[in-house]
Amino acid sequence: MGHRAGRDPRLTTHVALTARALGAARLYLHPPDPELAERIAAVGRRWGGRFEVVGAPEWKKVVRGFDGPIVHLTMYGEPIDEVARAVRRSPRVLVVVGGAKVPAELYRLSTRNAAAGHQPHSEVAALALLLDRLVGIPPAGRWPGARQEIVPSARGKSVRTHERPTGAP
Repeated sequence: MGHRAGRDPRLTTHVALTARALGAARLYLHPPDPELAERIAAVGRRWGGRFEVVGAPEWKKVVRGFDGPIVHLTMYGEPIDEVARAVRRSPRVLVVVGGAKVPAELYRLSTRNAAAGHQPHSEVAALALLLDRLVGIPPAGRWPGARQEIVPSARGKSVRTHERPTGAP
């Protein structure tokens, strides 16, 4: 929420990549940024998986229309472990990562406000910590639709390329 297309593309890209890699289904991007959405879609075409970036012109519609717990990441919230335990069994959780200035209304609309420590920190780190607690780290291996996959190794870089995408995206 509150993405500034001219100023935040790298940070928002990292939020999207982290969400994707740790098992999220989609990112609602407010305000929409079609170029960023396409860059993330290109990652999916190359590395596989099911993840989409959906432009959200009105963040309140997304939040108010969501059927499930809404977790807002903020350094002012409850401890992230408590929040994760409270929402873990829910089939769907909306995680809100705010931009520069988060309206006070978001704190009220959220089911829970979660903090990864109570110090200034990266939204990307907070998202990774929460998703790790909710769904864990996906194992290495082929993602559906992957054209490339990383081969885990102790040293160096190894990437396997497939002639055809694996599975069905």
